[in-house]
Amino acid sequence: MQEILEFARQNAFMSGLWVVLLIALIVTWIRSKASPVKDLSAHQATVWVNRENGVFVDIRNQDDFKKAHIHGAQSLPASQIKQKSVDAIEKYKDAPIVVVCQTGTTARGAAHQLTQQGFDQVAVLAGGMNGWRNDKLPVASGK
Repeated sequence: MQEILEFARQNAFMSGLWVVLLIALIVTWIRSKASPVKDLSAHQATVWVNRENGVFVDIRNQDDFKKAHIHGAQSLPASQIKQKSVDAIEKYKDAPIVVVCQTGTTARGAAHQLTQQGFDQVAVLAGGMNGWRNDKLPVASGK
């Protein structure tokens, strides 16, 4: 224990950086646990959408959507969600919605915006389309 304290005294900047990183990690973990938006694996998302008559909402641009998307997914670019132009998915207000992006990172912001707009059951596809493809799950192309 004495060696740790001595190291911290001699390396104050590095020790302070570790404390900041630890606090950031704890805050991020608490936020994710308290968030109404959950991350779902491809299998969990598929079961949830199929059992509850939900929908996958793909927030990528139209070109990426046309190249490959989850069968039955609705294309709704993130910019439209931000502008509250969500008429295409309005009928899913009380149904499960799984937001899909390319990697699973930008979908979280869109999912939070949807919850703020009154959508009750919103989740994010962990890993996004990349994760979907890595799991060797089928994709559709075209419109």
